[in-house]
Amino acid sequence: MTLGAASASAADIDPMDWPNWRGPQQNSCSHETGLIEKFNPKAGDGSNVLWKSDFAAGISTPIVMHGRLYTIVRDSPGTRKDAEKVICLDAANGELIWENIYNVFLSDVPAERVGWSNVCGDPETNQVYALGACCLLQCIDGETGKTLWERSLSEEYGMLSTYGGRTNSPVVFENLVIISGVTTGWDETARPAHRFFAFDKNKGDLVWITSTRPLPEDTTYSTPTIAVINGQQVLVTGSGDGMIHAIQPRTGKVLWQEALSRRGINTSVTVDDEGKVYASHGEENPEGTAMGAVVRIDGEFASIDSASAQQWRTEELTVGKSSPLKVKNRIYVVEDSSRLHILDSETGEEIGKPLKLGTAMRGSLLYADGKIYACTATGYFYVLKPSEDGVETLFKVRLPSGHDVGGSPIVSHGRIYLPTTGGLFCLGNKDVEPSMGPIEPSASEIPVSENLQVAQLQLIPAEAIVRQGSTLPLQVIAFNSLGQRLDSQPTDLTFDVTVDGGTVDSDGLFHSSGDHAHQAAIITVRSGSISQQARLRVIPDLPWMFDFSSGEVPVTWIGARYRHEARVIDGNPAMVKITTIPKGTRSQTWMGPADLSDYTVTADVKAAAGASKLPDIGLINGRYTLDLMGESQQLQIRTWTAQLRMAKSVPLQWQADTWYTLKVQTKVENGEAIVRGKVWPRDQTEPSEWTLTATDEAPNHQGSPGLFGNATNAEIFIDNVSASRER
Repeated sequence: MTLGAASASAADIDPMDWPNWRGPQQNSCSHETGLIEKFNPKAGDGSNVLWKSDFAAGISTPIVMHGRLYTIVRDSPGTRKDAEKVICLDAANGELIWENIYNVFLSDVPAERVGWSNVCGDPETNQVYALGACCLLQCIDGETGKTLWERSLSEEYGMLSTYGGRTNSPVVFENLVIISGVTTGWDETARPAHRFFAFDKNKGDLVWITSTRPLPEDTTYSTPTIAVINGQQVLVTGSGDGMIHAIQPRTGKVLWQEALSRRGINTSVTVDDEGKVYASHGEENPEGTAMGAVVRIDGEFASIDSASAQQWRTEELTVGKSSPLKVKNRIYVVEDSSRLHILDSETGEEIGKPLKLGTAMRGSLLYADGKIYACTATGYFYVLKPSEDGVETLFKVRLPSGHDVGGSPIVSHGRIYLPTTGGLFCLGNKDVEPSMGPIEPSASEIPVSENLQVAQLQLIPAEAIVRQGSTLPLQVIAFNSLGQRLDSQPTDLTFDVTVDGGTVDSDGLFHSSGDHAHQAAIITVRSGSISQQARLRVIPDLPWMFDFSSGEVPVTWIGARYRHEARVIDGNPAMVKITTIPKGTRSQTWMGPADLSDYTVTADVKAAAGASKLPDIGLINGRYTLDLMGESQQLQIRTWTAQLRMAKSVPLQWQADTWYTLKVQTKVENGEAIVRGKVWPRDQTEPSEWTLTATDEAPNHQGSPGLFGNATNAEIFIDNVSASRER
């Protein structure tokens, strides 16, 4: 059996680096000194603008690590190669070092919201982690820009990429990279929930997954904050269910939760050295009609079993986008309308009068060198200084037209980096050497030696796809009640496997076998009364055929069971995409691994009779959609729904209550993807010619077979679904 090796000790980290969007202490505060107090964004030499990169224009907040700046931007906008990319610049002069370009696929995100997420760096490994607009999580070598591993979180776990464009940012903790989002998975995770996923930062294996309350109101982008509270490491974050959740970052165990809002939370919390958590939102409060609030939670006394640990709640402050900033005994918050408020951290009472900064605020405040740096969405840049009765404005300037701000300013090695849609500014005093003030030691964990009793087991991978007939190494790790890893592992481990033909041998290898069926395997490891489970999808090689004769929606399909049901249609078993789930009538379903290529997908489909409008019915192949569109009466091939950078359509008359066969084939030849689709009445012979052929010069090279459907107008009936290597 493979038992996990201890995490490598962290390398020496440059305290002036800024490896994640809120900085090394995850609180938007820096100890650097000698920073600028003013700059002229239109002037040349002597303006404190050290350089400006139009190439790095965007809405993402950059990071700086090992002398390099990393951020996410849009690539080739408005062209047939329109995409997203992570770029690396020399932090000193702004010169481009490398770019990692990847397609946006199977997503409703509008083009202007590409690059919403922020990258995260790991100084220990010099790796960069990025979540793309289409939920593609990548681990990138910070030196070369090469992708080391990737996970398609939509195809593998059902993560939603919506028209709202909200995309979460990853965080690194020890050997893990943690990301979250609203997902609709398989079996017990089929109902939508905001879920947190922890992957091995070096290999990409899923280490743990934790779900919040099902059926959240919103997708969100609250980045977790990790801090020591009561002697243990705690990940604290907002989620789509309107709660603040506290989770053990190594195990995924939920420690406590506090109701903050009726809708999703987009801001990040701030945690101080005493374990006090400051959170904000801009939606309806759990009680009453007031909109927005800033809240202090006593993390030291919060518990999953106890009453609320909120110490104060200051309502009617709609702080839904800019995260709270704590400086000494004050909390600085900016409402979405860009009004700055200052609250006493002990009481929540307002100090002084609010200051109107502009008309809108999306980014967060930065505190450094005794000053607060702020920039509104429309480009008003401020340098503020805390005063006895509020703040003093040291400097204010309006950025040139076209320089909107969706990200936040950061500081590294004496320079302020300000991201805008018109370019990224590097601001600094040329003749001042970067320096830092003293850094107070942060709170420390209780030594693991004080608690050596096994309280939790971890079974890795927590979830995976296993090819039928192959093996999968399993890893078991023991933790104490504080979520600390124990060096000594239990010797009495036993395994149970629920799937027919699946076993775990004495070396900890899962062996899969079977009869070419898609199967769900639940593996349970036990040590005494302690147990943990892992969920596996056992998937055979192509070809696949699904006729729903079992009377069930396939358990291994991602995004299927909550939105579909098995029925008898026209005397035969079939699957039905239902109309009774308002947030699920337009959705995608995936059947297997995301690394498949060069295959064909076929299905029989029918729109229910009696509706005044027809639905949209489609197949997914290699991250392309073939869509039989109802209202517009056409057949379309596309890859990025909101942008249609590659889309081709033909008129096609079709009607309800008639079975049709849809067929789509994708292959990559000579650097282009050739996508062919056809449709015909099921009771007729398949036509020899393709109805529609599209070419993509920026091809998707792989992807899971799947289904698309918009059942808002009418139910969709589906039967005889197949995926094969037919050419």
